[in-house]
Amino acid sequence: MKDVAERNLDLVTSMMRFILNQPQVLDQLPPDFRLVILPDDDRELRRYNLELLEQNGEETRPVVFVRLNAQAPLSESHPPRIYVPVAV
Repeated sequence: MKDVAERNLDLVTSMMRFILNQPQVLDQLPPDFRLVILPDDDRELRRYNLELLEQNGEETRPVVFVRLNAQAPLSESHPPRIYVPVAV
């Protein structure tokens, strides 16, 4: 099994490909955001990414969470679920 760094790299690559193919997604995201990928089917990686956020979080930058299935390729018909912060 791949280590968490390799699995994260695979998911970031997949997400960047999705955004390149669907650039309108960026219109909905805040500027200078931090991306946190939370794979539904990889509990270890999901927990690791949340711990990284807690350790390295910057209060000044918005966080965008992406939930996806790591085993399924992203596409227009199978997009990731993107959660954008709301100003209150």
